[in-house]
Amino acid sequence: MKRKTKHIYVSNWFFGAYILTIAMLHIFNNLEMPASLFKSYSAYSGAQDAMVQWWYGHNAVGFFLTTSFLGMMYYFIPKQAERPIYSYRLSIVHFWALNFTYMWAGPHHLQHTALPDWTQSLGMVFSLILLAPSWGGMINGIMTLSGAWHKLRSDPILKFLITALSFYGMSTFEGSMMSIKTVNSLSHYTDWTIGHVHSGALGWVAMITIGSMYYLIPRLVGQKEMHSTKLIELHFWISTIGVVLYIAAMWIAGVMQGLMWRAFQPDGTLTYSFVESVKATYPFYAIRLLGGVCFLSGMFVMAYNVLKTVQNKKFVDAPIPTTNLAAAH
Repeated sequence: MKRKTKHIYVSNWFFGAYILTIAMLHIFNNLEMPASLFKSYSAYSGAQDAMVQWWYGHNAVGFFLTTSFLGMMYYFIPKQAERPIYSYRLSIVHFWALNFTYMWAGPHHLQHTALPDWTQSLGMVFSLILLAPSWGGMINGIMTLSGAWHKLRSDPILKFLITALSFYGMSTFEGSMMSIKTVNSLSHYTDWTIGHVHSGALGWVAMITIGSMYYLIPRLVGQKEMHSTKLIELHFWISTIGVVLYIAAMWIAGVMQGLMWRAFQPDGTLTYSFVESVKATYPFYAIRLLGGVCFLSGMFVMAYNVLKTVQNKKFVDAPIPTTNLAAAH
């Protein structure tokens, strides 16, 4: 209310959408009819309830795990690269297009169910449209390094931020493709969906957060940089290898599951039992575990680096004016 500048930087628009939309989703998703003091029933029923749940579920991804982290991206990549954002106009278009399109994508989680067919098709169409603003944001962030690509060689924080954007682009492309009904008939209920979620959660959300924290923490404790740049580099490679192992294993396992479930004998009976499809995924679950352990190990490396950075803190205590002391007395 008291700000002197009319203009608000785009990161704050994304943070604002995150705060307001999550509140709205939570309220409407949890509308209930009280039956007694300790029991309530959902205000929705049947297919309507499923629709509302996935309107919430997908927008929780869109506004809890996307808009807030795009706010980080639009602030920290220009800061770390010491370059202005590639196109500020594109960032505004990205914001409004993402907000208006994301709201309609929820039905793609309910393809081939009791949901009305037109609603499923609507979810698919808007999921495909959603690719445009998503990739617009990714390109905007990556192109911010125009004229500063050489910094990627020596700056592991930038590596985190740019790799996170690459995973964002890949994950959004994958999500749009998986919403297509024919693709969804193979991918639905399989580990492919889990691979898709984690390419976004670990590759995009975690990595953009890690890069942002590596930028913030030394400045919060009066340091020019983190305790060890080499440890950041080590963390980057451990995390990247971990994510790739994790999601690749889930992709392969998921496609295999989908193909096994839809395989039929000439007489119409199933070629494989469900237990056989579970047994076939064991090796991929081992690779998934390895990828997860790699990613977790990277976080321990970060914790050590942060601890050493904080131990070297150089806080400056601001002197308290005597007038304030007199007023307090």
